[in-house]
Amino acid sequence: RESPDTSHEAAEYVDTTRLEQMVYEAICTYPEGCISDQLLDRFKGFPYSSITARYRALLDKGFIEDTGERRKGRSNKNQRVMKKLEPKQPE
Repeated sequence: RESPDTSHEAAEYVDTTRLEQMVYEAICTYPEGCISDQLLDRFKGFPYSSITARYRALLDKGFIEDTGERRKGRSNKNQRVMKKLEPKQPE
């Protein structure tokens, strides 16, 4: 509501469902989890924020998890390791 009008206009053109699906499918290809730099290598035409902003929705929906592990990225800073959330097996 308090965002600049340009943010609202940009949001109208972003298909978040498609981006979520793309990010989720990419994360699924890394059995040991991946960091943002790995996803950005796959989606070279997309801005950093378009990719990493999908994590929150995917986490909230229970599709992925933050493993708690951290790996060094290109900038030599730690990045979260995101991984497909496996369904719990019934006991």
